[in-house]
Amino acid sequence: MVGQAKNPTTPFSIIDHSLKEAAPMRDWQDRARRAIQRCDVVLVMVGSQTHRAPGVLKEIGMAHEEGVRVAQIIGYRDGDYKPVSGAGRLYRWSWDNLESILYNR
Repeated sequence: MVGQAKNPTTPFSIIDHSLKEAAPMRDWQDRARRAIQRCDVVLVMVGSQTHRAPGVLKEIGMAHEEGVRVAQIIGYRDGDYKPVSGAGRLYRWSWDNLESILYNR
């Protein structure tokens, strides 16, 4: 998806706010919240264990507190994926579904 966003005909942009380095827990939460506040949508890319990831669950909670829309989409073609609690409907990967998520259709 990041590569596609670089295509000049793609009608959306992605800003990767991933925290690249380990940070003390309190600092991590503050930095994550600031990044979420700058978002229009928090898109959870769901993998096989995403539904169990404590950091993802905290980020979803922060997004709700900040009034930022949350959506989730399966990040891989094959596998059995479980929705992340609180992240709304789980979409299968397709450009139509991505467009629906990004443009709230």
